Amino acid sequence: MVAGTYATRRKQHSMKNGFPKGSNGFASQERNYVAELMDDFEDTPLYCAVLTYMSYFFLILFGYMRDFLRKYGFEKSKAVQETGNEGFVPLYADFESFFTRNIYRCVRDCFNRPLCSVPGGQIELVDRESDDWNYTFRYPGTTTKALNLASYNYLGFAENSGPCAELAEQAVRDYGIAGCSSRHEYGTLDIHNELESVVAKFVRKPAAMVFGMGFATNSSNIPTLVGKGDLIISDELNHTSLILGARLSGAKIKVFQHNDMKSLEKILRESVVQGQPRTHRAWKKILIIVEGVYSMEGSLSRLPAVVALKKKYKAYIYLDEAHSIGAMGPNGRGITDYFGVDPADIDIMMGTFTKSFGAAGGYIAASQEIINHIRAASHSAAYASFMSPPVVMQVLSSMKIIMGEDGTDRGKQRLNALAQNCKYFRQRLKNMGYIVYGHDASAVVPILLYMPAKCVAFSREMLKRNVAVVIVGFPATSLIEGRARICLSASHTREMLDKALDAMDEVGDLLKPSIYGEE
Repeated sequence: MVAGTYATRRKQHSMKNGFPKGSNGFASQERNYVAELMDDFEDTPLYCAVLTYMSYFFLILFGYMRDFLRKYGFEKSKAVQETGNEGFVPLYADFESFFTRNIYRCVRDCFNRPLCSVPGGQIELVDRESDDWNYTFRYPGTTTKALNLASYNYLGFAENSGPCAELAEQAVRDYGIAGCSSRHEYGTLDIHNELESVVAKFVRKPAAMVFGMGFATNSSNIPTLVGKGDLIISDELNHTSLILGARLSGAKIKVFQHNDMKSLEKILRESVVQGQPRTHRAWKKILIIVEGVYSMEGSLSRLPAVVALKKKYKAYIYLDEAHSIGAMGPNGRGITDYFGVDPADIDIMMGTFTKSFGAAGGYIAASQEIINHIRAASHSAAYASFMSPPVVMQVLSSMKIIMGEDGTDRGKQRLNALAQNCKYFRQRLKNMGYIVYGHDASAVVPILLYMPAKCVAFSREMLKRNVAVVIVGFPATSLIEGRARICLSASHTREMLDKALDAMDEVGDLLKPSIYGEE
């Protein structure tokens, strides 16, 4: 394959609303680039869309034919059969069960691969073999060493040696593994209070509260902020944890098109003018929920424009920085740091420790009054066990390194390495002709493959070349936008990236990706 022989047209959309032109010491050239160009999203080529729909058509057709044959004993089913429940309603809906039988089980060798190493730049995968199309596996006792392009270890802090690991080990000796209590009872340690102070300082908010699970940070705390009589305006590509939290809150939910400020403003204007359904009373409050970096698209939120609309219509902002905190901005402080947005303009700042900090859990940072309310009302504070002491120390130590409080510039070096890796890797992929979504500054790099069979083939062929990648398809994406999702890290060397790119060059030629773009 000759690089660029099937390079595709890419739509560049203007981002003219509300972006600063460079300040606070950040490179003006980068800021101007962000101000002028939106994330790169190309429409699915018609030929590829038709082929993808056809593949699903034949999958469904032959899948139901085989179900018919299995039902009447013409073909033996290898699926696990539930016994002893005659007359009971099936636990799974028909289509869910159909999807599991005919797609998931057939491609399980691409998913759920056990690791036996640190999720660093390179990993060791436990080998698996199957004689029944992945209904069952056997383990030969061998492993495969592969380049890791699948982990959220953005800054490379998920290590088993070094200062973070040593401090985490010391925390086990000082505090044990767990305290077996919630924060409301005997589950608050002095290091929890220290972590909350450091988090608030890091994101530049008055106060913060930490939680033991990133998903629950959204799903259990959004209901403490909004309820009946309130309105949530949510980006259509928001994470499931945000969607679940919004639904549990009981507030009215409206969805705007991804990163479309015209769509957001239209909903805001109509909501302010019309008020609540039937009564037309004013909403008690309006909460706009967006993410910093969208995990499936690699796109950046148009945060300055969202802030401008928030001020114009007197709404509130809930910002999820799961994939941007630690990985974005000159100081690693996330999307606000990257765009130069004042954190005071963001009412609720949420983030997780599972990505850039190599740990677990999440946080919410806001005013002291809001944090006091969450501390008293959150189900996670009342019922969930606290963060494990070694996890707390892992977050504390890695965050202090990013802030430079360890007396070194190792944090700055990791941030620079990640930023350089993102630009280099994305540009090389585009030069090869791959359709790549998202922004050049994002560590999440979606490569569009479209067809489910090609997604699976891409994963398997890359693993043959000792490169581990994650593939994503329906229902996590739209039906015709299956993709490989690459996650870059500061722990990747230029040699590692070149090896992965060479492998993608070969696999791209093998899978004939020219059908995705123009020759």
